[in-house]
Amino acid sequence: MSRARDLLSRWGVGGIRLRSALAAAAVVSAAAALAGVLMVYSARSSLTANIDATASQRSGQVAAAITSGDEARLAQTLRPAAGDQTIVQVLDQSGQVVACSPAITGLPPITDLRPAAGQTLWQQGLLPSGDDPFRIVATSVPAGAGSRIVVVGQSLQPVEESLEVVTDSFLAGIPLLALAVGLATFVFVSRSLRAVEAIRGRVATITARDLRARVPVPRARDEVAALAETMNAMLDRLQAASDTQRRFVADASHELRSPLTTLQVGLDVLAAGDEPPPGVQRLRIETGRLGRLVADLLLLARADEHGLRPRDADVDLDDIAYSHRERLHRQYPHLLVEAHIAAVRVPGDAHQLERAVGNLCDNAAQHARTLVTVEVWQEQSTAHLIVADDGPGIDPADRERVFGRFVRLDTSRSRNVGGSGLGLAITREIARGHHGTIAVETSPGGGAALHLRLPTIGHDGHRRGGEDAHPHGGR
Repeated sequence: MSRARDLLSRWGVGGIRLRSALAAAAVVSAAAALAGVLMVYSARSSLTANIDATASQRSGQVAAAITSGDEARLAQTLRPAAGDQTIVQVLDQSGQVVACSPAITGLPPITDLRPAAGQTLWQQGLLPSGDDPFRIVATSVPAGAGSRIVVVGQSLQPVEESLEVVTDSFLAGIPLLALAVGLATFVFVSRSLRAVEAIRGRVATITARDLRARVPVPRARDEVAALAETMNAMLDRLQAASDTQRRFVADASHELRSPLTTLQVGLDVLAAGDEPPPGVQRLRIETGRLGRLVADLLLLARADEHGLRPRDADVDLDDIAYSHRERLHRQYPHLLVEAHIAAVRVPGDAHQLERAVGNLCDNAAQHARTLVTVEVWQEQSTAHLIVADDGPGIDPADRERVFGRFVRLDTSRSRNVGGSGLGLAITREIARGHHGTIAVETSPGGGAALHLRLPTIGHDGHRRGGEDAHPHGGR
């Protein structure tokens, strides 16, 4: 499904490109349809006017022949030329046919129009003998002591055929025109948005760890170029603020190390005396905690500036896990600490990995009710280390936020246990420096399980003793 969505997004389905193309096609279609209606109406009016002019001319010729009293001339006028579809009837005052074109001999009057003397009337309708539409003009002309009515009918079939051709042309042309305009608009908008997509792609790669990248500025001096320049200016400000903050943290942490060391030494001397002052032990503990916090800040400052660069050595991850299991036994005697550990060796920095595993173990011990489980095993080319507890767990919505700096969750896991709030943040930086990952999962007891994955150096591990059987199967 995600691949299909990506493909649809790539082709602009539901995006600006498709909407612009559809809008342009709709506007052009509506405009072309309106133009077609107006053109058909104009063509009908023009062709009908030509028919009327032809009928009037023929009516005048017949009227002139009647007025002259020349029967031969009248008969000649009533006969149509080759290809001429005009029909003529001459009616007397009672409406009877007294003369007509050969094609309608024997037919009754083709109209009921009875114009007065000198009057001309128009009518459109069907002949009694067929379904073809005709345009009919009736004119009253004097004839001797009386008058005659000259009726001329001109077929509208050529008009209808011409209009049908025009209509069919529009019906076939409008979709093609809309398609062409839609495609052209789609291509044009796609080319215009190419610069926006380049900006979006570059912004997606910029992280808080590295703000040095800048978005490409198009050559065209348009709104997109202005957007790119504005974003680059914003990135400049963000980088400057980030650099200032990092320098402050690094400088402050560095400057605090010397006075803290001096203070720690002084407190140690006082504590070693025969009668140490009251509260000196508490001050030693808090000073040590402050020193660790400063060291953590320095480590994170180095990670922000250059990333953690571990020394390249072979490290026995199982030995580190065993040592921390023993430490937890001593430091937290009220907890049951289980271990399921296989021999696994990874490339990296032993000191950093020692610290990462220690942070995970301390975090689990601080939040466990009765049980902490440490597991190490290898699966193909990946080493897995899980430290789980049976505490309250971590809500799925907070499983990414918990790796932030100084983050304290609004749950029972955030009770004050003396930590600095930097342990998991440091552990993630160490995992990244070793090309690994760390994630929060749910332990079998419902608590939190912190899962560290690291690349191995390529040999298989084996499990130690019966208690090392993996309790979670193929996790």
